[in-house]
Amino acid sequence: MLRAHKGEIPFLFWLMPFIAGVVLNLHLAEAGLSTYISFLFLIAGVSFIVLNICYNKFNVQRYSWLGGALMHIILLCSGWLCAQLNNELPNADHFSKLKADYLIVKVITEPTQKGIYTRFTAQVNYAVKPKLNEGASGKLLITLVTDSNSHAVSYGDLLLVPATYKPVDIPFNPAEFNYKKYLAHQNIYHQSFLNRQEVRLMRSNEGNPIIAWSLTLRQRMVDAIKLYITNTEAAAIASTLLLGYKADLSSDILQAYSKTGTIHVLSVSGAHVAILFVVMAWMLKPLRRNRNGRILNAVLSLLLIWAYAILTGLSPAVCRAAVMLSMVIISKASGRPVHYLNVLAVSAFALLLYNPLLITDVGFQLSYLAVFGLIALQPILYEQFEFKNKWADKLWKLCSLSIAAQLITFPLSAYYFHQFPVYFLVSNLLIIVPAEVIVIVGMTFLLSTLVTTLAPLSKLLAYVLEHLILLMNKALVFIEHLPYASISKIWISTTEHLLLYLIIIAAVYFLAYKKAWQLHLTLAFVLVLCCSLSWKAIGQQSTNHTVFFNVRKNSAVLFQTGHRAVVVTDLLPADKNYKYSIQPCLDSLSADSVIICNPQQNLQTSYFKKQLNLIRFLDKSVVLFNPSLQNIVLPQKIQVDYLFFTHNPHSKLAFILKNYAVKHLVVDANNSNQRINNIDYEADSLHLKINILKRNKSFILVSK
Repeated sequence: MLRAHKGEIPFLFWLMPFIAGVVLNLHLAEAGLSTYISFLFLIAGVSFIVLNICYNKFNVQRYSWLGGALMHIILLCSGWLCAQLNNELPNADHFSKLKADYLIVKVITEPTQKGIYTRFTAQVNYAVKPKLNEGASGKLLITLVTDSNSHAVSYGDLLLVPATYKPVDIPFNPAEFNYKKYLAHQNIYHQSFLNRQEVRLMRSNEGNPIIAWSLTLRQRMVDAIKLYITNTEAAAIASTLLLGYKADLSSDILQAYSKTGTIHVLSVSGAHVAILFVVMAWMLKPLRRNRNGRILNAVLSLLLIWAYAILTGLSPAVCRAAVMLSMVIISKASGRPVHYLNVLAVSAFALLLYNPLLITDVGFQLSYLAVFGLIALQPILYEQFEFKNKWADKLWKLCSLSIAAQLITFPLSAYYFHQFPVYFLVSNLLIIVPAEVIVIVGMTFLLSTLVTTLAPLSKLLAYVLEHLILLMNKALVFIEHLPYASISKIWISTTEHLLLYLIIIAAVYFLAYKKAWQLHLTLAFVLVLCCSLSWKAIGQQSTNHTVFFNVRKNSAVLFQTGHRAVVVTDLLPADKNYKYSIQPCLDSLSADSVIICNPQQNLQTSYFKKQLNLIRFLDKSVVLFNPSLQNIVLPQKIQVDYLFFTHNPHSKLAFILKNYAVKHLVVDANNSNQRINNIDYEADSLHLKINILKRNKSFILVSK
């Protein structure tokens, strides 16, 4: 892009206003601007047509900028309108707007099972009322509680389910993953929790036959991997790496790959399709000697790429890569010089026209940014050093590829995943060759399993594949445990995220053109970012937080000052609920020294003291009022700032206030609805400040 003429990459410049329109719609759709946007689109479109018809009459060439400005307005409005039309929630026939006893739904994703829970997304087709079935639309996330005797739900099943659903919850705790927003970007706004006995199977095989066949084929391949590869860890990685089947993958392996910056290897995406493409290009090279051979080469390449996409269950990541490479193949077969950035933009444009909400998908963002980095940034980085030695030059070329991809995706990775792999260059160099060999051997192994007479070859290939994977794992685990292998707890704001990209863009322009003002601009952006990070760090150091978490069936209260914190909770750090609801808050507050204190423990530090159920944190006092205190009468009333009513004690508020002079009452989410209603009514009659956590955000106190 930096050295490409604008005329070589027109689609890249057309893509930007379209994406801007989609993003604006996602953030401003509720402002009621759609009517104005439609009107602006109509005016700009008509003006563009009139100017082209009357080009000579109005001497439009004198205003060459006008056509470009109108085109950008049209594309921006198009992005907005495409995103608006893609949103199913405002539709009059959305199932949430129809009263029904039952819903007829179709399973549109491959069900995933974890323990007794089976989860899948369903498309609602009908709202069932007494003596009437009304057509309906919308997607519903369904979680089934199943057992070993239950019939498994499959893709394409048509089900009759009770119309018992609820909106997806907002994130209740600070820095918690916004699952509601994540699902909304997939047009899912409601979820339903059902027992398997409540669901009736009406028909099967109602889904897309190609997707159904590809999922069946993938399951067959997964079963073959489990049959031939004895090591369960290696089998899980092979299934993930080759087929995108992640159900058997352990969290320890995911952590090792994530901390070493090689998590992309476990995501069947562009890298895997690219390896397949390179192998095919080498095998089909003799066909490219004449025009007919080039066409045959292109057709065979397209067929093989899409066959692999089908083999992996037509996952979105593989389909994206397949679309990108398909356009590269077609452009090469045409015999015309085409800039790869233009091809990249065309494929992104096509996918976003099909589904504008793909722009919110982290995988979509990372994959396109990584490819953009390889095309636009890698040549500039590669030119910075020259090596006369052939092997040193090849090594630097590989390094520049890894640096370019990591550089362009770093701000996004830091923003979403809050970590940076320090040894990414070493780990990627160590893994790139084994990964390529594993993909090639793995594909050959999977093909051999389709022919029963090739069983001996399948066993040999499985043996080689298993040991290659185990060797790669050992290398990555070794790197993971090196000192300072990764920088974690990176929490940057949206503004800081954008500043990082401005720094990268300015720095790359300086490397390309060596202009002094570009260096000055880079340093200015660095200074602004440093000031922002420093201001935030100073604020965190001088601010104290008390957080009463909403962790549903458990309880948790955080007391944080500077980089030190105490969490009083009945959860263990290894518990899923702790990692999901509490750990992100600690990381976002940069709490390095954290003490986990059980509600039954006593604890004393320089800033915190807990004696039985009474807590003193700096100048604040908190009582944990749980069932152990429900019948205790104190000899004299205790003055407390906050009373945390938790674990459903059978005490009326009047009894509590005889023992404690309370300024503020916080009611935990783990109390029963009846108990909460009673306490709320009593607090209201006594004009006592109260915060109820159930179905609400956590209660946060901030002090200097």
